[in-house]
Amino acid sequence: MARPDVRPHRPAIEIADILRRHGDAYRRLHAGHLGRVERRVMSAIVACRTEALGGHMEACDDCGTTRVAYNSCRNRHCPKCQGPARAAWLAAREADLLPVPYFHVVFTLPAPIVRISLMVSGDFTRW
Repeated sequence: MARPDVRPHRPAIEIADILRRHGDAYRRLHAGHLGRVERRVMSAIVACRTEALGGHMEACDDCGTTRVAYNSCRNRHCPKCQGPARAAWLAAREADLLPVPYFHVVFTLPAPIVRISLMVSGDFTRW
């Protein structure tokens, strides 16, 4: 199922490959539980960067090499479309971090303090 490709960063198997192979069976098995939105996301991921969405020709000005560049689905759930945006978002969040160990702590405030926090302007819950 792995496809040869000249781009070394492309994974050997993608979610679209899995959906192409098993998507119809999955839809049948979960027909009562998949909504219209989920079915549309699956279809968008399968069609992303294929001839189904059309494309255009790209040509190198120096050597004249041409290739077909297929259009993307631009669905927010598509890993091909949102992968670079996700990586940029993560890099920006990592840049905000201080070089110290972090711990995530969740606790419940007593009711009187909650009432005070609602009266205080600003975001009392994010210290």
